[in-house]
Amino acid sequence: MIERKFYLGKIKSGFAVVPIVLLIGARQVGKTSLMKMFNFNGASLFLNGQDPEISGLFERLNSIEDYIKVYLNPDLTGLLMIDEFQFIPGISTMLKLLTDKNEGLKILCSGSSSLDIQQTVEESLAGRIRVIEVLSLSFEEYLKFTREKLHMLYENFGLTTPDSALTAPFHQALKEYMLYGGLPRAALIHDYEQKLAILDDIYKTYLVRDVRSYIKNEHFTGFNRLLKMLASQVGNMVNINSISRETGLPYRACDEYMDLLQQMYIIKLIAPFSSNKRSAITKMKKIYFTDLGLRNMISSGFQEMEYRADKGALFENFILLELFRNLKPGGNIYYFRTTDGTEVDFIVQNPTSSYAVECKYAILQKPLKIRALNSLSGDENLINCYIINQNFNFSEGTTHHIQGYLAGFINR
Repeated sequence: MIERKFYLGKIKSGFAVVPIVLLIGARQVGKTSLMKMFNFNGASLFLNGQDPEISGLFERLNSIEDYIKVYLNPDLTGLLMIDEFQFIPGISTMLKLLTDKNEGLKILCSGSSSLDIQQTVEESLAGRIRVIEVLSLSFEEYLKFTREKLHMLYENFGLTTPDSALTAPFHQALKEYMLYGGLPRAALIHDYEQKLAILDDIYKTYLVRDVRSYIKNEHFTGFNRLLKMLASQVGNMVNINSISRETGLPYRACDEYMDLLQQMYIIKLIAPFSSNKRSAITKMKKIYFTDLGLRNMISSGFQEMEYRADKGALFENFILLELFRNLKPGGNIYYFRTTDGTEVDFIVQNPTSSYAVECKYAILQKPLKIRALNSLSGDENLINCYIINQNFNFSEGTTHHIQGYLAGFINR
């Protein structure tokens, strides 16, 4: 297994302050692999929460303690791993009791939906748990999985790395990444037909199956239309009234199903920016997908980037995910729009500083002057503004032009 140091470091940091760490995210993003590759200095035990026999052990504290004594450690110390822990009824209370009673026990869990988990965490495990959202592979991780030599070179790059013949392979790798996404199973396959087969399997087997139990039978056709509509609107504001008319679903159902997709980590909805100096002019959110390969499978679109009408939207979605991975605790990402239609793609607010990002999937020959960025920077005291494009690196004051494949270096 290829190590994902970014998340392994987060797990280690979590255990430094709390006894329970929860990995949460969409199916097939690699949560189980992360659990198994975490290097714990001591005994460890892996349990599958979907196994009815394992689930039954958690009905009584004495039962699970006796099991841990036999298969983990008689002293009830070490690392207990529980995959898909949300399938075990009453699990949060039992985890609280286990860790309160046994100080040497650490528990690493995973879950694929926050529909029931968030409330469980807030009510029963407050102060005892660190929740880590796991996304599919970042571009850097994608290189590590698919092009080891390029990844070794990438490790020496930074925001100021200029465009050159040396960097040409990274542009091609990014185009591939924006087509097929970063789900590990698909990334590890080099045959493109097999990539598509895996993405199709994930879409049909996991996404459709998982949501089926939450959708009324009479709404299933409309829900499939909803998915395809959302896939076609990446980077756009979502008008639920319009979607309701197009899909034939009631307004309330559209709203609930979009929330469902967000809770299952299939989409991300970005709210408009407001501050003490300005108010948001709309409440509509912009939509993005958590994996571009899955998005392209939903929209049945795998044409080469040069021939796509949506290449700018895919690029913007890619940048959003790279920014989100580096978001500091307590931070958030918004979009900015004025009454005259002026927009800035992203404003990243961290607890101690903020910066703005504009995405331009274009080959540039000279710096761009974007009035909205300059105005916003002065009004909101932004520390930096980034214009992310295909090829051009240039900095002047607090405005920085950088190549798209370097976006993961922002705010590290």
